[in-house]
Amino acid sequence: MLIARRADTRARADFATWKMMAKLNGSSALPPEAQEFLASYKNLLAQMSEGEATEATIGAIYKAYYAEMGGAGTPPDVRTRPPERAADNVTAFRRPEPKPKKVNFFGANAAAGAQKRPLPVALIFACLVVVYVGIRLYWR
Repeated sequence: MLIARRADTRARADFATWKMMAKLNGSSALPPEAQEFLASYKNLLAQMSEGEATEATIGAIYKAYYAEMGGAGTPPDVRTRPPERAADNVTAFRRPEPKPKKVNFFGANAAAGAQKRPLPVALIFACLVVVYVGIRLYWR
């Protein structure tokens, strides 16, 4: 089953890449097997809808990759999501949880409001003045 999942993931990714390169007129740079799969995709588009042709081409690529990766027998069916829910890929919006309010320096967030208390700055300034005066007195 691990080989099947890897082969399916690789097939879907490679097909999307090849399809985008074909849209950008870069299909000549693709390997020959990719060009063959894209040609078969174009033939399937003439016969069925785009979604069905895409799934059929991815299925063919998946079978080739499954055999290439060492899978034995017919590849198992690996679907990432059920087909009835394929169109329901919308996630409901949830509001993020409110962030906790920051606590001010002294722990009083309701009394101070948005203003910060000037005491730490004044205290630092006063200490610098004391150190300056002490150094000036010491050198005299």
